[in-house]
Amino acid sequence: MIVALLALAGGLGAGTRFTMDGLLRSWFRTALPVGTMIINTTGSLLIGLLAGLVLAHQVNPGLEIVLGTGFMGGYTTFSTASFETVRLIQTGRTGFALINGIGTLVLTVAAAVLGLGIGRAF
Repeated sequence: MIVALLALAGGLGAGTRFTMDGLLRSWFRTALPVGTMIINTTGSLLIGLLAGLVLAHQVNPGLEIVLGTGFMGGYTTFSTASFETVRLIQTGRTGFALINGIGTLVLTVAAAVLGLGIGRAF
């Protein structure tokens, strides 16, 4: 049953990412992949929050598997962020590539730490 729920959640996460990315691209018209950065940052915050809640014994660990690995795994996308950084380098937009690569790393790790801290506080 857990594998079926994991697969369903992963599909829902990927669908949510697709929808959110399209919406964010319509709002932010720039060569910088802001949509992917926002999606990965919010996903990192939420998975950190979920992990913190599990560590604080407020949430069943099975939920972390389904929502964390499944939904958030489908929602966030390291491979797209990596590809977009390479694409920016190839098109001569090295400044945007640095902002995307380093900025994504800093933002996502900070968001995960923040989420973990909030979750553990409960």
